[in-house]
Amino acid sequence: MSSSDPQRFQPVGIDPAEVKALAKRVRGPVLTPEDEGYDTERAGYQLARQHRPDLVVGATGTADVRAAVEFARSHALPVAVQGTGHASAGIAGEGGVLINTTRMTGVRLNLEANTAWVAAGTRWDEVIHEAAPAGLAPLSGSYPGLAVVPYTLAGGLSLLSRRYGYAADHVRSIDVVTADGRLRHVTEESCPDLFWALRGGRDNFGVVTGIEIGLVPITTLYGGSLQFPGESAAEVFDTYLRWTATVPDEMSSSIMQMSYPDIPAFPEALRGRQAVNIRIAYAADTLDDAEGLVEPLRALGPTSDTLGQLPYTEAGSIYADPPSPGFIEAGTALLGALDTTAVRTLLDLAPPHAPVPHIFELRHLGGRLALPPAVANAVGNRDARYLLNVVSRLERADITEIRPAHKRMLEALAPWSTGGRLLNFMNGEDAAKEVRSAYEPKDYQRLTEIKAVYDPDNTFRLNHNIPPADPRNPRLA
Repeated sequence: MSSSDPQRFQPVGIDPAEVKALAKRVRGPVLTPEDEGYDTERAGYQLARQHRPDLVVGATGTADVRAAVEFARSHALPVAVQGTGHASAGIAGEGGVLINTTRMTGVRLNLEANTAWVAAGTRWDEVIHEAAPAGLAPLSGSYPGLAVVPYTLAGGLSLLSRRYGYAADHVRSIDVVTADGRLRHVTEESCPDLFWALRGGRDNFGVVTGIEIGLVPITTLYGGSLQFPGESAAEVFDTYLRWTATVPDEMSSSIMQMSYPDIPAFPEALRGRQAVNIRIAYAADTLDDAEGLVEPLRALGPTSDTLGQLPYTEAGSIYADPPSPGFIEAGTALLGALDTTAVRTLLDLAPPHAPVPHIFELRHLGGRLALPPAVANAVGNRDARYLLNVVSRLERADITEIRPAHKRMLEALAPWSTGGRLLNFMNGEDAAKEVRSAYEPKDYQRLTEIKAVYDPDNTFRLNHNIPPADPRNPRLA
């Protein structure tokens, strides 16, 4: 929708003179819906639903962030923060101030401590590139184009997480602008409650301008994918589930069924058909036993096999997530132990037996993910064994078909569900309603109490919102 469209969102009345005054305080762009470039500035990876703010500030540094937060507070406007915009379908809001951090990039390595300081808008591929010559790697996810800060503060499920835990478990310090406009350097020692809450509570407590993260001594993985025809799905899923019960913590993997569209962009053998992909990322100190570990999967006769050793700088090729923005609807759930009945339940609700979803995936959890971190944080649901993601492209089906199909699949798997969610993957229609499910009950209560201290007016509420504990607060979400 263009900025000249008369049906577009109508902003609240902000005095143009005050907008001009703010623009003089910041180095980045300050745009209202009437300004050229507004749509570009608010755009992100997710196109299905995007923030439509009264004002968007393209921050270039901490001073710009402080000015934007102070402006929002003085005008009683809510604040949203956006990096690459992958999560916006679940949390996008109308009105308020959107702070775009994509211009705030930079990586500083500390090789004595094996850490990296990372600016708010930095993507994982930048950190991977800087760390690799030192023989180190960050706990990055399957897609290296994600922004580091929001991914990590929401937990961060890495290709290395079964060995090392969540990315949030490896945060050493955080620079954050809180609702009072103050820049705080937060560590376990300086501010233990806020440090605990930010690592898992994402942007509910302020705008993070940079974080210091631990790096791990990984240079090479054994990884890639095995592809099988859709007709073999039941056997492949059953074998995969049995296999995950036997592998060491250094082995991370997932299994996915994908329905390929009938278009020339895909090989003729896949067009209009289903295929099953198993993705592997094995990160042990020695990779000598890798071939033996995957042999039970190879014995099923994959039609495509890309497994082999690769440098961590090429880890993004394992999942090969699409880099281009798209219209996506997704659902998610955390699951416990799965059996043959669970597999049949999944497959009966997926193509070719039922229309949509276009992709459903199980990621193997456990290992170090199931253990508490050295320094406690708010990331919950560590007892889950698998993560289910259900994804559909809106270009290929109507939303009125997709949402009921996702709901049927998630409800059918209720007997195996833990009832929890991972914040990084909560991007569907009900994301705002499911925030509590990302935390243990006592931790959620503690988060609301910390929120009441640092953001009592719930200024940071255009997100996976945790309202402040005080029930008398008029801005409770």
